[in-house]
Amino acid sequence: MKIKKLLALVLAGAMTATLLVGCGGKTETAEPAAETATETKAEEPAAEASGDVVTINVQRNTFNLATPDSAQVQKVQDAINEYIKDKINVQIVLTDIGSGEYADKTNLALANNEINLLWTASWMSTIGTNDLVPNNAVYDITDLLPGTPLYGSMDAGQWEATKYNGKNYFIPVYKDNVEGYDVMFRQDLVDKYGWDISSVKTLADIEPMLADAKAEGLKYPYLTQKTAMFYRYYIDSFDFFTADVTANWVAVDRETNAVVDTILTDEYKEFCTLMAKWAEAGYISEDDVTKTTTDTTTQTQDWGISWWTDIPVNDEADSRYGQDVSMAPITSRWAHSTSALGSCYAVTANSTPEQAQACIDFMGLLYTDSKLADLYTFGIEGEDFTYDENGQVSQTSEKYNHSMWESASATIVTPLANEPANKADLYKDFNGGANTSCAAGFRFNKEPVAAQFSACQNVFEEYGFPLENGGIPSSDVEATIEAYQAALDEAGYQDVLAEFQAQYDAWK
Repeated sequence: MKIKKLLALVLAGAMTATLLVGCGGKTETAEPAAETATETKAEEPAAEASGDVVTINVQRNTFNLATPDSAQVQKVQDAINEYIKDKINVQIVLTDIGSGEYADKTNLALANNEINLLWTASWMSTIGTNDLVPNNAVYDITDLLPGTPLYGSMDAGQWEATKYNGKNYFIPVYKDNVEGYDVMFRQDLVDKYGWDISSVKTLADIEPMLADAKAEGLKYPYLTQKTAMFYRYYIDSFDFFTADVTANWVAVDRETNAVVDTILTDEYKEFCTLMAKWAEAGYISEDDVTKTTTDTTTQTQDWGISWWTDIPVNDEADSRYGQDVSMAPITSRWAHSTSALGSCYAVTANSTPEQAQACIDFMGLLYTDSKLADLYTFGIEGEDFTYDENGQVSQTSEKYNHSMWESASATIVTPLANEPANKADLYKDFNGGANTSCAAGFRFNKEPVAAQFSACQNVFEEYGFPLENGGIPSSDVEATIEAYQAALDEAGYQDVLAEFQAQYDAWK
């Protein structure tokens, strides 16, 4: 075994043995868009008398609200600056952007050198971790981390596992560091129809429940959340190490430990055929194919069954969606190259050394100070949230609302009222029970085939997305897959596949 592979296994072991970060999710809605994509940028704080104070621009994605409220974001910014002014020589300008426009607006702000600290994730398109590093858009913070409160806020293995080319560019949100997926059910329907969700082991097992949901008259018996789910539901078979839904046409086969063209696998045909049949049965709405469902659709009662990224405290979904839901695991949990980057922050390359240090100082306080973490996550106490008699959080606002998974450390953000008080310990147990991928530690450098890679991503949007969301009649699935592969090949797919194989063979 080569040294790089041995090191990767050691790091992966460290990931699963400690309370680390990872998944995505969201819902983790992994990649959906908000109903009304809105940017809310608070006013810049007044200049401080001390020349040592550094102002940084912080930009983050808003998932839980369709429309960020500018006045409330300003209030939260001002409260943060008041709280931290005697602790660190940093002040922030806080910008919230609705998730539908986050990638586009953040890319534009990066081009205009308007950001110092931004939220990102491995699964994001165009603004994700795999985009930022090749584009030299993020600051090398390797030498800034040692000895800081930020570095000490999580195990050293976390920092090792999230490196690119041996360097630290990202600050992972300290949460679950492994990836697995569940099927999610509205609990009121479970109760009404007596669904035995413990019997669900495969996607096909939910078909009788989907029939009930359709009979209920629901608009979305099965809500895909406009997400192509092959690269999630089939992680027991494949390591989709690109962590990019638009590039799920290549993966490592876990059984053979070889790079494969997933579009030609039996698993891909099986999944696309199932989605097609569900759509024909009226279980999947055309809205998911046309991407007109929203992040907030899950907060309605228009759906019956959907999907969820497994986390240590799945009850978090109840607060996120404003109703009781229950989960049935549909995959195992895996630790791999990008699972620890399912939610993270990056300092931008355009930042000055002083601004980069200020970002490290701010994040260090955010990850170690519970009051600041709650303020940043939940907003103003008494307006956006309250503490109950157990000291846990009840979110009450429609103006400012974030979740722990995209905000700060699970060890420092106060648990929600419906979560266990020992939430942090549950995260450690959750991470420790995961499988380690044979490809853990491998990162693909797409630069040698960047043009072909991008062209193949465009082909996915034309063929892959509708195939995986029930947009193709079941009788046409096989022919459409053949056309999909032909279009990929025309776009240069074989060059990409060969480059993947060469890099992976050299790595392992």
